[in-house]
Amino acid sequence: MHLYLDSAVPEEVEKMAALGIIDGVTTNPTLATKAGATYKEAVQKILSLVEDNVSLEVLSTDSQSMIREGQDLAKLSDKVIVKLPTTADGLKALRALSTSGIRTNMTLVFSANQALLVAKLGAYIVSPFVGRLDDIGQTGIDVIGEIRRIYDNYNFQTKILFASVRSPLHVKQAALLGADIATCPYDVLEKLVKHPLTDVGLKKFLDDFGASGQDPLV
Repeated sequence: MHLYLDSAVPEEVEKMAALGIIDGVTTNPTLATKAGATYKEAVQKILSLVEDNVSLEVLSTDSQSMIREGQDLAKLSDKVIVKLPTTADGLKALRALSTSGIRTNMTLVFSANQALLVAKLGAYIVSPFVGRLDDIGQTGIDVIGEIRRIYDNYNFQTKILFASVRSPLHVKQAALLGADIATCPYDVLEKLVKHPLTDVGLKKFLDDFGASGQDPLV
């Protein structure tokens, strides 16, 4: 399973890229306001830090404007995946962009039916927002399972991206259900690395060796 960082902050991208655990980055208009620099500068820096898979979202809402904006975003780099909202106009833009070979990430998906439609139209990625479904009392993880089954039934190649990740538990659930990607906030990726028993165990190993009086091998 691929892991993406959900951030528009270049410093966060740089730190996670240095660990070697991220396969891409997702951004959105809300994250753009937290970039710490102009959004354009932040995106240019992010594109220089990762090898591929940088999702950049259109700000237009009508299909023709989305198509033009998506084409312009794709020209920034071959690493760019154009994010489109899953609306009627978004579907029109999806069809046009995917037909021309531009990779698309259909965002704000909340149902298996929406996921079915975007796959039929050639989306590269579908992004169901699990955490937001949980927030309103639904079981968001169920949608991932439904989408996985539908895509497997019909051999759709659209990648399932588990979005709106709230915790490491969501990442585990994504992996168990066969999601292709989970995009995580910086703090969640940090938590994936850590476990208290790892720290305790390492301290004991080092303390025991130090108490033995032996010399290190190298």
